[in-house]
Amino acid sequence: MAAVKSAQAHQAVAKVCPDTTESLQKCSRPAIRREWRTMSRLNRNDYIAAVQCLSTQPSKVHTNGSLYDDFPRVHQATAPNAHKAAPFLPWHRYFVHAYETALKEQCGYKGVIPYWDWSQDWNNMLSAPVWAAEGGFGGDGASDTPITVGGGRCVRDGPFSTIEAQYYGEEAKAHCLSRGFATHDELLRIGAPISPDALETLRDNSQSFEQYALEIEHRAHTFVREGVQGDFQAYTGPYDPVFFLHHVNLDRLWAQWQASTLGGQTAYGGPKCYAPGSPAASLDDLLNVGGLLPEVPVASVMDTTAGIFCYQY
Repeated sequence: MAAVKSAQAHQAVAKVCPDTTESLQKCSRPAIRREWRTMSRLNRNDYIAAVQCLSTQPSKVHTNGSLYDDFPRVHQATAPNAHKAAPFLPWHRYFVHAYETALKEQCGYKGVIPYWDWSQDWNNMLSAPVWAAEGGFGGDGASDTPITVGGGRCVRDGPFSTIEAQYYGEEAKAHCLSRGFATHDELLRIGAPISPDALETLRDNSQSFEQYALEIEHRAHTFVREGVQGDFQAYTGPYDPVFFLHHVNLDRLWAQWQASTLGGQTAYGGPKCYAPGSPAASLDDLLNVGGLLPEVPVASVMDTTAGIFCYQY
């Protein structure tokens, strides 16, 4: 049944693409995306306020809910085909762009979307600055609250402790922002593959886009899904605001691989979607982010300093 659903969803988004892609014009002054712990308290507060603002804005793609709800709902509806397949990195690069665009256009955010470099915290994730109650996104679910979703409990500290998530996966299930941090020993086990040395080895030894993309996805998703749990356990993971800092870091690592690999900005390949018998991926394939932004070909998101993008790390 899951394979049938996946194939049907794939057919719904697979459209005829143009035969050629216009060359992308380089931007002259790319913005710099920065790691969360290096930002000033003022800049962190500005970002947090903009994210909170999304819940006060009406949905752009649904008849109910808020703009904040749009991102987990679109991710649930659209992203499954992109995972464990070629579009994973380019799809999320464009999805993050849609999120940053909403922060700027709907909530007046003047800064640049940050990232969480979890490789710096692979052996002590519990102390990562992103989990701070002050200057962060709050920490683990409170141990005195019942289990809610994904093995998590209600987050009771930090600026997002009042989030009312409306969905968990495909199910309409109102709940609090939920996390359930793994034990220290378990975090060490799943953190080792995303340590700085392990990531450098992966970057240097990956001979193809497909090899690199599938492995970095596996390592990163294992770390956050099993390490943080709660809302991160489902495709509605964008209910946790740390989701976007996590994916910006994945984008940063991909950009590093692109820069270190001959032809990296056009290197692309693998199955077009996560479905049995999927055709091969192409740079002409369209990226669908559920109406948050117009569909664009993969080729248009391969360079972070050209076309619709103007940022670097």
